[in-house]
Amino acid sequence: MNISFNTRDPVYLQVVRHFKLSIAKGILTAGEEIPSRRELASQLKINPNTVQRAYREMEEQKLIKTERNVPSKVTTDAHILQGVREELLHESISNFLDEVEPLQLPLDEIVSRIQLQIHRKGESASDD
Repeated sequence: MNISFNTRDPVYLQVVRHFKLSIAKGILTAGEEIPSRRELASQLKINPNTVQRAYREMEEQKLIKTERNVPSKVTTDAHILQGVREELLHESISNFLDEVEPLQLPLDEIVSRIQLQIHRKGESASDD
């Protein structure tokens, strides 16, 4: 597992976000075991207390389930898993709109620019 940490957000929240992205992308699946707190701290070279805080946050959000003497696992609740995708999409769109709003562009221009970028990305991906 590899995370590029930034300096503006708490590390434990960045760990939680990484897990959410992995769930949304299907890298982590329902019921899958995740590394122990010590293993993850070692892999990421961060304080085990930071990982503990991230896991506690994910447990509170019901993203993972932890039982005594059993490795933590990704939830099997389909509603929660779908909610992760929705949350990340909403967050991304909200951030995008915050950045674009000061430009005061008409909606149709924004949409056409997005479509153009998607088209260009598709072309560059097919060139690889």
